[in-house]
Amino acid sequence: MFETLKTRPADGILALMQMYKDDPRDNKIDLGVGVYKDATGLTPIMRAVKAAEHTLWETQDSKVYTGLAGDPAFSDAMIALVLGSAVPRDTVASVATPGGTGAVRQAFELIRMARPDARVFVSDPTWPNHISILNYLGMDVVRYRYFDSETRGVDFEGMMADLKTARAGDVILLHGCCHNPTGANLNLTEWQAVVATLLETGAVPMIDIAYQGFGEGLEEDAAATRLVASSMPECLIAASCSKNFGIYRERTGLLMAISQNTAARKLHQDTLGFLNRQNFSFPPDHGARLVTMILTDDALRADWQAELEDVRLNMLGLRQQLADELQRLSGSNRFGFLAQHRGMFSRLGTSADKVETMREKNGIYMVGDSRMNIAGLNAQTIPMLAKAIVDAGV
Repeated sequence: MFETLKTRPADGILALMQMYKDDPRDNKIDLGVGVYKDATGLTPIMRAVKAAEHTLWETQDSKVYTGLAGDPAFSDAMIALVLGSAVPRDTVASVATPGGTGAVRQAFELIRMARPDARVFVSDPTWPNHISILNYLGMDVVRYRYFDSETRGVDFEGMMADLKTARAGDVILLHGCCHNPTGANLNLTEWQAVVATLLETGAVPMIDIAYQGFGEGLEEDAAATRLVASSMPECLIAASCSKNFGIYRERTGLLMAISQNTAARKLHQDTLGFLNRQNFSFPPDHGARLVTMILTDDALRADWQAELEDVRLNMLGLRQQLADELQRLSGSNRFGFLAQHRGMFSRLGTSADKVETMREKNGIYMVGDSRMNIAGLNAQTIPMLAKAIVDAGV
């Protein structure tokens, strides 16, 4: 049997990580992997997570299974965090998943089960694993215009023209905030126009929200998701706790299926549970329990929000420093978009050849499409990166 297996294409980001590890240069800079790093290059455990873990270690008396949907308290806490009071709780079916990726995968499985002929519209570009999973599942993928390589902002006119070609029952995959990989985001007026188009076409929105709290703030980053969820007859939301709680390896996520047809909620909940059972049965609980403890304890939540805000402001500061240094070196304000982008990532909008030049000559490791992790920078490496960018002719 195994002799029939074929080599699969390497994951570009994982391959880049290995190249970085193998590079012997001391002054190399890792801007590829999508994790937050502090000024020392460490991805720290957040204070509230440490405190919750200590309490859990002292008080937890069993590791028995929770349930196919995970702990209901985790769902309640995350639904409140992401949706606030935007929709009634009885419109939301939900299941815990192994990370945000697990939520995305289960959402695609649900779409394939409910509407096998549905096309899934994804932004160009999007997180590569979106397309990888859709292709693996044999689902139809349609790319809609999103990133303008000239302005390094959103090609909103092109995006809207493409979304208008969707049919009833198609799915539009949207990034709730902090677009990955570009860092360019819609404003609220543009989100309202997207909603109007979705209602006009009958397409169903699916929102991937993996960076809540990294952009404009915890509540502000949820505004678009809440607008869509409260405006549409149906909506899917895949939420991740990896970044904003810093629990990457705990694999903690939630899939929400929202429908104004509250009479069908039990069917929706049972279907989500069925899909979990077919895939991994019971979802991981450790990270979910930590998140629940933090969100339901006033002191832990306040400390978590304060540290999350420090993380957000640090990334904004790095963005501004990089934009300022590039302006100083180039004598041009053409890099001002870096300060306007939000989240961990920005896409320079340059060629793969220039990205390769920066890697070979300067030890700058960013993804081939010129996505770079702003959180991988610090005060010492910003001048090095800025000079490499200018010298490469970006």
